[in-house]
Amino acid sequence: MPMRINNNIVALNGRRHLGISGQDLSKRMERLSSGMRINKGMDDPSGLSISEGMRAQLRGISVGTRNAEQGTNLIQTAEGALNEVSSMLLRMRELAVQAASSTISDTNRLSINSEVTQLMSEVDRIANATTYNGTSLLSGFGNTVSQNTAVSTSLVSATTGMTQAILSGAQAGTYTFVDGGADGEVTIGNGTVTQTVRIGTILDGSQVSTGTTALVNFDRLGIAVALNDSYTDGDLDSTTLLISAGTGGDLQVGPNSSSVDRISITLEDMRATGAKLNLGSISMATQSSAQAALSPLDQAISTVSLVRGELGIQQNRLGYTIARNNVTFENLQASESTIRDADVAEEVSEFTRSQILTQAGTSLLAQANALPQNALTLLQ
Repeated sequence: MPMRINNNIVALNGRRHLGISGQDLSKRMERLSSGMRINKGMDDPSGLSISEGMRAQLRGISVGTRNAEQGTNLIQTAEGALNEVSSMLLRMRELAVQAASSTISDTNRLSINSEVTQLMSEVDRIANATTYNGTSLLSGFGNTVSQNTAVSTSLVSATTGMTQAILSGAQAGTYTFVDGGADGEVTIGNGTVTQTVRIGTILDGSQVSTGTTALVNFDRLGIAVALNDSYTDGDLDSTTLLISAGTGGDLQVGPNSSSVDRISITLEDMRATGAKLNLGSISMATQSSAQAALSPLDQAISTVSLVRGELGIQQNRLGYTIARNNVTFENLQASESTIRDADVAEEVSEFTRSQILTQAGTSLLAQANALPQNALTLLQ
């Protein structure tokens, strides 16, 4: 091997390897001190991109779970108020039965009517006062399907077979059906977005089976329609469904912007004088009016019970959603961890290896730097 003094190739080689070992040692120390395998983009560019997407989903799921928990509180607020409304309606019916009897006088009925009037005022007050975070709940909450068959022509069940339209995050607007007939497909759209669903598999030939109800779910739009056995393929063609805008109503329980990540809550006007309960005209002033009040009171009690039942169903849905979100979060966090987190056992092993190589490289570089001094012996 030639002996040179201008360029110490052995020292250069030793310095290069020492630099590699030093960089690796620094990287292992960074990972062990941070606990993260990826601390900057250069550590794993593709892994960084994947894990950042997972982190966005994880944060979305976490907030969605919190939204669902708050939605449960919102529903419980509304349901608690309706419990009191139900109690007052029962008291009003009790008074109506009392006033309907000939055993009391019209003077007595005036006192009864005064109490009923106060109870109706209290029902209205509770409906107006029941709020959650500043949003009124019982005076109308969420988008609703217009029951006016002149604009929601698909609700004319005698000709279309539609008995109910259920919303789950649907946007307000007028939706038109395209029902081709023999092809077994139904399309609905609002002029901006549309969705086509094949219903041939739920039909008996071209009709809904006798005595049954078929549910057609337009999940991307957040609309589900129930069809009874009077529906025949093609009946919905060119009919409309008007969805009126309301305040609030959508709970974002998932991380993405789609109808399946939202749960829609709808509460119609539950005031005594509103269109839902429709008790504004009842009176206990006379025996005949008290007798006539029994039917609308029964209907109002039934309506409040149904609404409370629907709210209970929504609470159960939110409970299942929270449980599903927690499982999803756990598994997605595990996947993100395998990409982003450092394997301490592996890193300690590599750290020890780099530490030994660095120490050895430092020692050998010192010896390599001393090699050119051997040339001095030739000059003696």
